[in-house]
Amino acid sequence: MIGANLGRLVEDMTAWRRDLHAHPEFGFEEQRTSAFVAAKLREFGLDEVVEDVGGTGVVGRLKRGSGNRAIALRADMDALRIPEQGDVPYRSTRLGTMHACGHDGHTAMLLGAARMLAEDGGFDGTVCFIFQPAEEWGKGAQAMLADGLMERFPFDEIYGLHNMPGLPVGRFETRTGAIMSAEDNFEIVLKGVGGHAARPHSGNETLVAACATVVNLQTIVSRRLSPADISVVSVTELLTDGTRNALPGLARILGDARSFRPEVSARIEAEMRVIAKGTADAYGCEVAVTYTREFVPLINDPVLTGHAFAAAETVFGADNVATAAEPMTGSEDFARFLEHVPGCFVFIGNGEGSAPLHNPRYDFNDDALIFGARFHAEVIRQRLAPADYAQA
Repeated sequence: MIGANLGRLVEDMTAWRRDLHAHPEFGFEEQRTSAFVAAKLREFGLDEVVEDVGGTGVVGRLKRGSGNRAIALRADMDALRIPEQGDVPYRSTRLGTMHACGHDGHTAMLLGAARMLAEDGGFDGTVCFIFQPAEEWGKGAQAMLADGLMERFPFDEIYGLHNMPGLPVGRFETRTGAIMSAEDNFEIVLKGVGGHAARPHSGNETLVAACATVVNLQTIVSRRLSPADISVVSVTELLTDGTRNALPGLARILGDARSFRPEVSARIEAEMRVIAKGTADAYGCEVAVTYTREFVPLINDPVLTGHAFAAAETVFGADNVATAAEPMTGSEDFARFLEHVPGCFVFIGNGEGSAPLHNPRYDFNDDALIFGARFHAEVIRQRLAPADYAQA
């Protein structure tokens, strides 16, 4: 796809992206988005388009040649419950919901790649285009897998991407091995006996115990884990049933933990339970700890990461391709797919002037669309090229 056709694709991807931006939908509510995606895939002439996979997910398949290998490309579709503060003409029409993470751009790029591959071919095998719901709260990938994704649309490897504010448009980064962390959530509930603020000795309030627990939790990373293991334990909420002149009898501590290895996650939970129990005992309170694992670590396959770099050098140019300096402690639902097949997740630039992800003034940079679409297509053409196909 060159010349006028490529220019037309850029115009169309921009229009698709802005339409999606104006009509954001939260996870598992992506009815309009899914219908939009499915209609485009059918318009492009894909061999198969299936809706309602894992709730609101869409899967399209495109086959060329006689190859029996299949590769998946994945984009996420959901928005966030954040009120948009930008003033672009295509700003969100849905109060309190916006595309603050660029999933509108990810969807448009994968649609662009589907059209490029449908029109131009250049590969031998099958491409599975996976449009996933509910990435933001870590439920969409598992829902698609539970709905028989791998059995209904089998594939051998998978690739995904995310835009990155601060990285210039036209730049590419990824790394072998751990690139994004697991996310665990926790809740610690302390129970005591509340009372009047003027008579703390007459009850057994929980606020001081909760504050001590929050401080003690800081020792998990600094004193209980090896410095070689990147990890984070963050308390994000402290809620009580007290008021200005009443000491609370109930306190809830909520937070978030990040790590890159299952054994580190297990150690964080174990140490948290010891600290919570010990601190509660010291203050004469009862305690209950709830610990859940929401996202698993995202681990890039070494061989396929090399192939991703090769495709990126063709699209971005060798000078604009780099190895990410260190793993990110953000999490990504794409990791669930990597528990079933090898794959690689990459980052492309959204511009140095971009607002951060999940910011009410964030907007996807349309100049990045063509880079993402071409990268997706180039991965397929290199991995399913007849010459390489015989070696795979």
